[in-house]
Parts: sequence; structure tokens; C-alpha cells
Amino acid sequence: MSRAITHLLIGGLIIITTGVPTATTANENDLKLTIVNPQNLYPTPNGYSTAVIVPREGRVAYISGQGGQDSSGALSPDFAVQVEQAYANLRTALDALGARPDQVAKLTIFVVDHDMSKLEVLTSNVKKMFGAALPAQTLVPVPKLAIDPMLFEVEAVVVLK
Repeated sequence: MSRAITHLLIGGLIIITTGVPTATTANENDLKLTIVNPQNLYPTPNGYSTAVIVPREGRVAYISGQGGQDSSGALSPDFAVQVEQAYANLRTALDALGARPDQVAKLTIFVVDHDMSKLEVLTSNVKKMFGAALPAQTLVPVPKLAIDPMLFEVEAVVVLK
């Protein structure tokens, strides 16, 4: 082999060798969500954070909308009962992923015929499940959901550790 080709091959091997990432174990704190609530914005009384920063090392999972159906598929006609059951269903989905509520970065909730009287129910359930680690959240009022008796649905974006 000529000298030029040898150097090219050696250089190629060095690039390949140094280009392979080494396995590292992420520190638990490296995978923690960062919650951002600027002082001059309003959200904190209503049970959500303005923004959540997902760590670079985290894997993201998306949980489909969870309604208020119990394990038999039955839906209570009561809004508060549906909300509580939907958050219990969300918790079951988190458990299946091996995740905790403080790993939820974003919630999107859908409320049929939303009015201000429903906010207290929503806020108390979110705070009960998430405590101080409130995810970013969007509430979308809708005229109906997939099944006529459904009054509430919650979907989540979760960072897996």
C-alpha cells in the first residue's frame, strides 16, 4: 500500500473509533425537568407551569388521552368523578411506563362545555397528582369527545429516565 492510503485508512479508523459514543449513566438530577414560572406571568394559581424544559438525555413518551372510564368501561355522568378517574387512569399509564408524575412535562386536557365552575375540580385534581411539580398545561374546551357521555380527557408528554 502507498503511504497516502495508509494514512487515510488510519485516519478513517481514528474517526470511526472516536465517533462512537461511550456509554454513560445519566445522573438522576441530569434527567430532572426544569419548571419555569416567570414572576410577571399569571399561571400558578390555576395548577400549571408556564414552561417545562426537558433534559437533553431524556426519552419522551406520549400518553394518549385518558378519559373517565373505569376498568369496565363505565362512565359516571358526574364531571368530578370522570376527572378523578381520568387522572387515576393517567397514573396507571405512568406506572406502566415506569414513570412518576414529576416526569410529566406537558398535559393537554379537553373539557366538554367548559365553564369557570369546572376549574376548581380541575385544579384540585392536578395539584393532588402533581404537587409542586406542575407540568405545562393547555385546556381545550370542546363541544364533545369521542364517546358522547365523556366530559373530560387528559393526554400527557412524559420524560422517561
